[in-house]
Amino acid sequence: MAAIADSTPVIIGVGQYAERPDDPDYQALSPMDLGGKALAAAIADSGAAGDLAAAIDTIAAIRQFEISTPGAPVPFGKTNNPPRSYGARVGANPERAILEIVGGQGPQKLVGEFAADIAGGRSEVAAIVGSEAISTVLTLMSKGEKPDWSEEVKGQLEDRGFGMRGLLDKTLIAHRLAAPIPLYALFENARRAQRGTALDAYRHEIGELFAPFSEVAAANPYAAAPVARTVEELATITERNRIVAEPYTRMTVARDQVNQAAAIVIASAGKARELGIPEGKWVHIHAVTDAKELSVLERPNMETSPASINSVEDALAIAGIGMGEIGYLDLYSCFAVPVYNILDAFGMAPDDPRGLTLTGGLPFFGGAGNNYSGHAIVEAVYKLREDEGAYALVGANGGFMSKYATGIYSRHAADWSEAGRYQTLAEQPEKCAILDSYSGDAIVETYTVIPGKKGVVAAIVARTDDGARMVANVASGDGETLAVLQEGEPFGRKVAVREEDGRNVFTFAD
Repeated sequence: MAAIADSTPVIIGVGQYAERPDDPDYQALSPMDLGGKALAAAIADSGAAGDLAAAIDTIAAIRQFEISTPGAPVPFGKTNNPPRSYGARVGANPERAILEIVGGQGPQKLVGEFAADIAGGRSEVAAIVGSEAISTVLTLMSKGEKPDWSEEVKGQLEDRGFGMRGLLDKTLIAHRLAAPIPLYALFENARRAQRGTALDAYRHEIGELFAPFSEVAAANPYAAAPVARTVEELATITERNRIVAEPYTRMTVARDQVNQAAAIVIASAGKARELGIPEGKWVHIHAVTDAKELSVLERPNMETSPASINSVEDALAIAGIGMGEIGYLDLYSCFAVPVYNILDAFGMAPDDPRGLTLTGGLPFFGGAGNNYSGHAIVEAVYKLREDEGAYALVGANGGFMSKYATGIYSRHAADWSEAGRYQTLAEQPEKCAILDSYSGDAIVETYTVIPGKKGVVAAIVARTDDGARMVANVASGDGETLAVLQEGEPFGRKVAVREEDGRNVFTFAD
């Protein structure tokens, strides 16, 4: 490793921090305090002899959920400059502060961006920090408490905006399908239709996929829900494990009620040497690819994301290895279908002996907002420091299977002397036509049923004779159509669609 060029980017320190309301030492920390503790842990983890905090020239913050959509409520206030708030807690005053766009791909994508900056001489030390305190917000609100978490921090900020353009089709919003759970349920049922699997059997398959994830979470001290679950517990519908959107039970979707933070520090090899960071701490970045998918309804096939698959394929190609050479995997698991998307593409089994998560996955470790993959990268670094010959792959999903970033890591040195280890991939060219309003016959492609306190939302996505795609709801009071949909096998059936009160509604025509 002494021959590694000074400009080579290396991960030098990683850290995590978490607390649960039932912990005996629970402090009800703000997101900025949580992130500050994670960044402090990453600095300490590096083992630097010099002042690493003072050497950080760039800090990027991952957006908390409560600042990820325009006009979202922020009950306890917020900082005006998240990256500088994190930096202030460790004595860092970077030249550049960045607030990244929305999406779970963010931490992984930023690793590639900052590695390229370091290799190109535009940075020497960069940090990525993300945190969520959703569980604490809910806990304190339930007690009637309202702390002031607002902060005013002076200094430059590069706010990259929300980055939501082109992800969601407006007709989905009109038909009450704008949230992640029902949209992923559409993808999941499309995959189920493609495989010809019955509804109960498919729920059982999701349980089989996720039960091992829960076992990993049970052994992870940073997990929000460190309890091992059986296949039956995950697949069986009960009052506690209700359907949140068919086919998902509550325990098989991302858990957003967490208090978690993670931080990653990357430096040039030359700066790492100058700061006295032991080479035994270094982990190399072999490839990072960043891809964007078509909108939800533009995709030719709703059961898959070619952009995500391309991201993984290209990252492996850049690293010069195959999937079989990967020793450690963390596949983004907000829902089952993003995991299946990669498994299906690479011919991998759900019970792959390497395991599919390093943290325990988003339903069990916790869906730490846009920052989950930050935790996955931290865990990958831990693994590789103990297994010097291995490679790790982290897949990071954002939006509605809309964005995907893949990272390949190893203790083996990576040559960054030429550009190309960080790549943004081209978008997919083939698009499906979308009809916002429609009257006539169509064929059901996928569906979901979403129980709620204000009634059931039931919707289909269907294709017209010329291949265009449209969305329709079960009309209010149409119990007969709803009952057929709830049986779980509407795929390929003809429906009669009409416009009613500004949206499409349907009945089965056969």
